[in-house]
Amino acid sequence: MGASDQSRTVDERGESAAAVEVDARSTRRIVNGNRLHVVEAGGKANPLVVLLHGFPEFWYGWRNQIGALVEAGCRVLVPDQRGYNRSEKPAAVSAYRRRELSQDVVDLIESDGRDEAYVVGHDWGGLVAWDLALRFPDTVERLAVVNAPHPSAYRRQLLANPEQLRRSWYAVLFQLPWLPERACRYDDYRLLERSLRDQAAPGTFTDDELARYRRAWDRDGALTGMLNWYRAVARYPTTTPTDRVDAPTLVVWGEDDAALVPSLAVDSADYCTDSRLELLSRTSHWVPHEEPTQLTELLLEHLFDG
Repeated sequence: MGASDQSRTVDERGESAAAVEVDARSTRRIVNGNRLHVVEAGGKANPLVVLLHGFPEFWYGWRNQIGALVEAGCRVLVPDQRGYNRSEKPAAVSAYRRRELSQDVVDLIESDGRDEAYVVGHDWGGLVAWDLALRFPDTVERLAVVNAPHPSAYRRQLLANPEQLRRSWYAVLFQLPWLPERACRYDDYRLLERSLRDQAAPGTFTDDELARYRRAWDRDGALTGMLNWYRAVARYPTTTPTDRVDAPTLVVWGEDDAALVPSLAVDSADYCTDSRLELLSRTSHWVPHEEPTQLTELLLEHLFDG
């Protein structure tokens, strides 16, 4: 645990450091028994921020925030989470249980010589961030979650809100074997492309950016690894010691999220002892891409002025 090897500039297969606009390095770290690809930037003595991406993205989804955080005096680690892009892709669905995903982040923080960090997550990365704050509270100094519901809030909405149940139909489809992989791969990953482009404001995702995503999706085992996150939720329901988050928490929510009802944002904030809720009107699920400057400003205020 904690090993780091083979550092390089982030320029492999089109993953250009210019996209980050700071001096960033591509590294490999052994965490929780798996080799993760991690982009790191910023001085090692600076406050540590860990950025966790969601589905169907990879580290590149945080490119608009990395530079600003580094310029503000942060050290930033952005992993490809297990199953994604250039990180290891365990075959077993059980390897994608929430507690394993959270342990990856604990070990990643330790691999940088730290006991705690500011943790920021979007989509599935936000679900890992919630779990981390509940399961390993001493690891999270401050928490920020973007369009990802607190697990108890999500369960409550699924049971009580038919609209949320309707919006979650795709998660049921993803439980099937091999068919979701075939559907996602069909016509040069058209389904995954549409999940990004069609749900976001026009022009949010450029052709060049989508080409980068296709390269990540096309890596051996990537589609199955990504989908196994959904399969593990159904097969291995998670429990945590508490549902109350004590770390100061920022919840940012694009109100036009096609998959998640806005009331989830309010419910999620209610599970936090110290919370700040920011609802962004006319903004979709893809907040880091649609409102990168506003999100970065909110993160910096929460991390350092809150």
